[in-house]
Amino acid sequence: QVQLVESGGGLVQAGGSLRLSCAASGGTCSMDHMGWFRQAPGKEREFVAAITYNGYSTYYKESAKGRFTISRDNAKNTVYLQMNSLTPEDTAVYYCAADWRRTVFDYGNPGSYDYWGQGTLVTVSS
Repeated sequence: QVQLVESGGGLVQAGGSLRLSCAASGGTCSMDHMGWFRQAPGKEREFVAAITYNGYSTYYKESAKGRFTISRDNAKNTVYLQMNSLTPEDTAVYYCAADWRRTVFDYGNPGSYDYWGQGTLVTVSS
């Protein structure tokens, strides 16, 4: 009964900030790699950020570098995405996903993840 639940989305003005949270339960544990993806209307799901199971390495899409920060608190079984300097191009449904580490961490490929949350909507107004 693995479950990922995203929260923290909402409406924000351009230049503003949001912090997304992804809480894992039901078997998902601190040994998973975690990623954030987003999907805007009419577009493919795209990679945003990822973090290894121990937090040692992080990865970002180019447009997120310097603005977004992925982190995790394994004691709380939660991963975060801090998003600053938001623009309308960041508007999308944001999903967290777990990689159960059965193979190499292909962090930018949504097909490499094993379990997904339901998503949380982020809307950035200009």
